Amino acid sequence: MSNPTTTRANAVITVAKYEPTVYDRPAEGPTLTRIHVEESFAGDITADGVVEFLQSAGSDGSASFVGIERVSGSLAGRTGTFLLQDQGTVEGDLVKGDWFVVPGSGTGELTGLHGTGGFQANLGEGAQVWLDYWFEA
Repeated sequence: MSNPTTTRANAVITVAKYEPTVYDRPAEGPTLTRIHVEESFAGDITADGVVEFLQSAGSDGSASFVGIERVSGSLAGRTGTFLLQDQGTVEGDLVKGDWFVVPGSGTGELTGLHGTGGFQANLGEGAQVWLDYWFEA
């Protein structure tokens, strides 16, 4: 199989809802938290997203997280939904990470979507995001 030709989509995410819930706080070691987030994408991706993150946070303020997000809207003039699987870190005031489109998750005109990308933001600000994507032939 040859490597697909990708197109880069850039967008900014604005968080509308951020609801953390601690589910394990041991006497020693990282705290485990589930975080429900609702957000919107503006730019080459125009969409709403809903995501659940699982995060481990150390006493030094650093954290590591994973999540799955449903994105509902448009990409490249096509409408539908798809899932992004995220992984990232928080170090100081910087949140950054990588994501990929979950294979087979595209619906509507986004059926067959594949891609990888990432995000970066200063805490409390909109995240700069990108997705290098392609569609199955």
